[in-house]
Parts: sequence; C-alpha cells; structure tokens
Amino acid sequence: MSEPWSPDSWRRCEAAQQPEYPDPQALSQVLDQVAQLPPLVTSWEIERLKGLLAGAARGEQFLLQGGDCCERFEDCTSDAIVSKLKVLLQMALILIHGGGRQVIRLGRFAGQYAKPRSSPCEDRDGLVLPAYRGDLINGPEFTPRERIPDPQRLLTGYDKAALTLNFIRALGSGGFADLHRPHQWDLAFASHSHLADEYHGTVSQILRSIQFVEAIIGGPIAELNQAEFYASHEALLLCYEQAQTRRVPRRSGWYNVGTHLPWIGERTRALTGAHVEYFRGLANPIGVKVGPSCGAEELVDLVERLDPHGEPGRLMLVHRLGAGRIGAALPPLVEAMARRGRQVLWCCDPMHGNTEVTDNGFKTRRFDRILHELDQAFTIHRELGSRLGGVHLELTGDDVTECLGGARGLASGDLTRAYRSQVDPRLNYEQALETALLIAERIGR
Repeated sequence: MSEPWSPDSWRRCEAAQQPEYPDPQALSQVLDQVAQLPPLVTSWEIERLKGLLAGAARGEQFLLQGGDCCERFEDCTSDAIVSKLKVLLQMALILIHGGGRQVIRLGRFAGQYAKPRSSPCEDRDGLVLPAYRGDLINGPEFTPRERIPDPQRLLTGYDKAALTLNFIRALGSGGFADLHRPHQWDLAFASHSHLADEYHGTVSQILRSIQFVEAIIGGPIAELNQAEFYASHEALLLCYEQAQTRRVPRRSGWYNVGTHLPWIGERTRALTGAHVEYFRGLANPIGVKVGPSCGAEELVDLVERLDPHGEPGRLMLVHRLGAGRIGAALPPLVEAMARRGRQVLWCCDPMHGNTEVTDNGFKTRRFDRILHELDQAFTIHRELGSRLGGVHLELTGDDVTECLGGARGLASGDLTRAYRSQVDPRLNYEQALETALLIAERIGR
C-alpha cells in the first residue's frame, strides 16, 4: 500500500475485467502508438473541472453527468452527438432555472467504449465466445471473429473520441449553445410530448430574464453565447488508460489526458486491486461507483487511499444503491465521511441499482424507481446535513423505448419498438426531462 506509484504500478496488482488478447506483441505495438498520439484533453481543462467540482461539493454548482451506457463507434456522427448535447443542454437549462445555480455538464462520451461484464464468456446453443466488452475491445456480433479482442480497436477508439471532442468543442464555442437561441436545441420527434409545453414555458421565462438584464446593462451578455462540456468515462481497460497517462509541462503529477474525469466502476473498486492503484496517482478529478456491497469502513479506506490529502474537487462518490436499498445503505456511508470531516462530492446514480429483466427477456429499468431513488437521495443527504451535488444518468437523445414508465407510460410490450442499447437501458428524451424537473424542484427547495 505504501509502494511508490507509477503509471504502470497497477500491473503488480490483480486487475479485474481485463480482456485476454491473443497476440500480446500486437497489443504492445498499438499501445506504443497510442502513447505517442496528442492528448485528447488538456491539463488546464482538467484543473478547471476540478475547481468546478469542488464548488459542487460546497453547493455552489450542480453536476449533470449523462450519456450512453456504452458508446458505439458507428454512432460517431454529427446527428448522434448533437442529439446528446441537446438533451444535456435542455436538462441543464431546467436545472439552472429551477435550482438557481450553475450546472456542470459532464458527458459520458468521447471514450465510454468499454463496459464490465458479469461473465467473461457468453454461451449460445453450445457455442462459447468471449462476452462483448464494448467497441474498444471487441464487437457485439456473436461470431468468433468479432468477439476476439482486437488491439486495433484501441486506435479506432482514440480516433472516435478525438472526433467527438473536436465537434463538441466547436459546438460549445460556436454559438450552438447560445442561451439567446435555446429553441435550436429542440428535438423534432419530441414535439408531441406533453413536457414540450412545460419546457418551452421555461425557455420563454429565461429569455425574458435575459432581455431584461441586457436592457439594463445596454448590451448582450457574451458569456451566454458559449457552454462548457467535459468528458468522462469508466477507465476500465488499464493498458489503454496507461498509454494516455503523461506528465505535463509546468505542472506536477501525472494526468490521464484521454478524458477529463475517469471513474472506477462498482466491479473494479477493490482496495488492493489494479484500478484503485492506477487511480491513486492521477492528478485528474476521479469518480468511484459505490454499490450496496460497500460498507462504511471500506469506503473510508477507499477515500483515504484515493484522496489522502482531501484535495477539493478531487473525489466524486457516486452511490448506486437501488430504490429499495438506499434508505438503509446510504446513511452509514454519509455519516462515515462526516465523522472524518471529509467534504467529497456526492453524486447519485439512480440507474444501475434498479435494473431488471422482463419476462420477454429485455434488460430494463422502471422509471418510477429511478425517480424514487433520486428523491430519497436528496432527502437522506439533507436530513444528515450532507449535500447531493450531482446526478449520474444513462440517457440518449434518441427516441428509444428502453426504460419502463415515464410520460408515455411505456410498458414491457413497448420495449420491442425501439430498444437499441447493446448493454444497459437508457432514459429517452421525455424521461430525461422529467428527471431534470424533479432535480430542479429538489434543488430549489
């Protein structure tokens, strides 16, 4: 535990959820190429985000983290990226209007290409192949050629992440996010939603407020023309993350320049495991998913290991406990941090603890349970003198039918209409806006 850290010191620990590549030499050659490629993000962007997250822990901002459960290479298109940004912008607008504080937009994009799996293999009619672990590693088609881990996919993943970030930066600074023109964020298919009228009412109020302030100061507010977006992903494939971990001129420490905020998943947060060892040496802000199996003392040990100096904005704890378990599981965790005087950023993931499988074989989540867990999280933190500073959602800008319930009352029979996720079910546009309305109401209390 006290051994010196280096970007490859994780290799002396047990590494969970790592694929087996048939040709280690080919993998090594690709990783050498990745290590020579330009950074995808900069250290000053990373430090800027760290400062904002410190503010969220103090209650000055609120974190909205959302995007696909597992990005597909084929979805690196302008339409798909714009749809995600539109949903995040609309949700952020609702949160700002209802909650009265700045919103940090953190996407699950530009790198969310790998996913942990409950089993390393999949068996179909006697044919056993490696499980699909995300496009960064292998393909979803159930064939030997697609399911064998391919190191060339790492280069494709880098390219797709770079293209995505480049387009997002251009949109964020080029007028797409201009608060003077929020109607350009509308999604055409969502015009029928009963939430559309409520959203447009909010937009009209905001526009009147902007016009009022600009009339007083005698000109436009330039800051309203742009919006910052930050990228995050689960740093699952450690050899790939190591290849993007570098020293930066005029700064101390090591930065993962492949994303602004990497996080450790529920399946890989073992205290003596390779992921915790890798993460403890990064200068980036980091997240840790905390499920119902994590006890208070284990969480204390994790926090001491990952953030021994209590650096503001360094650590985000994302609890994913389930609507039926959060009432018993969350208070001991919050109280343990309070006893040690720790001010971490608490974030609620109401998605992963509420997953189930329907009778017709679809993996889904009930929207009412998602909202119930989120509502309980606000209440528990408030009653314990803590603060819920963010939300972590799997969502999409597409018109999908993957989670049950919501404004249109989606039932199990509706899942067949537009179930597109390769791994976990996501909130659709209407469900995402409903969630934002609940959050805004709770922040504004």
